[in-house]
Amino acid sequence: MALRFDAGRVCLDLLATSHPGERLDSVGALCAWIEEVGLVPAGTGLAHADESWIVQFREVRESVGRLVRHGGGSVSYGRALGRINEVALGAPPAPRAVRHDDGRLVRELAAPPGPAALLALLARDAVELLTDPVARAALRECEGDNCPLLYLDTSRGRRRRWCSSEACGNRERVARHRRRAALTRA
Repeated sequence: MALRFDAGRVCLDLLATSHPGERLDSVGALCAWIEEVGLVPAGTGLAHADESWIVQFREVRESVGRLVRHGGGSVSYGRALGRINEVALGAPPAPRAVRHDDGRLVRELAAPPGPAALLALLARDAVELLTDPVARAALRECEGDNCPLLYLDTSRGRRRRWCSSEACGNRERVARHRRRAALTRA
């Protein structure tokens, strides 16, 4: 299954890497996700990434999940909040504009990013989500069977029901059609 990037926030896209199974299961998979989600410009060298990055990204993912899925008050919520605030203190990667061969300006990073810099971007995105009442009000959990994914509902009328119309939405429509067809045959 392809990686998903349709949750509406980078920190929510990170949560999607655990469903339907662990998606950050290798350094290569993590580096591909980092580039696809836009934490680094395309073509940024991440050859220095190692297994410790996977552990750190999964830890931040767990903290973000605990914060967006549960209300405050529990000890584990407090630990997760402390961890996200701590990670958010890190300096994000420094971008710079560089003239491309064709004359246009493109974004490049001033130096190869480390995990702390990239995780700072994710943690800051989570802080923005958690502290923005409008975004929090738009946070939804997919209504698809066995789908725990979260997304921001920015649809007109705020009536979006699934993380993806093509995946969970299509499965629901097919199941509904089959139920109706079974009723008409009975």
